[in-house]
Amino acid sequence: MPGGVKFSGINRIALLDSARTAIAAVAAMLLARLLKLPEYYWAPISTIVVVQSTISPRTLGGQRFVGTALGAVLGAAFATFSHPSALVYVYALGIVLCGLVAWLFRVGQAYRFAAITFSIVLLIHRDRNPWIIAWHRFLEVSLGIAVALVATEVWPLSKNTVNQARTRQAKRVQRDPVQRT
Repeated sequence: MPGGVKFSGINRIALLDSARTAIAAVAAMLLARLLKLPEYYWAPISTIVVVQSTISPRTLGGQRFVGTALGAVLGAAFATFSHPSALVYVYALGIVLCGLVAWLFRVGQAYRFAAITFSIVLLIHRDRNPWIIAWHRFLEVSLGIAVALVATEVWPLSKNTVNQARTRQAKRVQRDPVQRT
């Protein structure tokens, strides 16, 4: 069978991909906790996003890194210098600005990550300085990206093989949504 041997209905590639993702996510979580990052869960989430992407981990890692930096800076600046009563306008302007700055720096694919980080830094109420919140968010995500890049280099799986396995699984679920194997 293309894409790997099946063991008890489980595809070998799917099993390896899941194991690699779990090990990388746990490593990111443990490192973030060891470093005492306040919202350590962003590290494993970022690791999962990069490892499980259908595009190159290096490409996505770069986009996520640049976008997170951009969104963190803009989010902290807007949170510092805007009045809470203007939140809706400030938020809309910030999202537009994330897109424009990403376009100006020719990193348009990083826009979605910039907008996500901007939203988190600006909208989640905290009692700390927005610049500290933004810095922590950037560190947590960057750690997750770094772990994902190491994991995909140390334990590479053929992108085509993994994508083919994911496509086959999606087609099976479309044919029979109750069946999940």
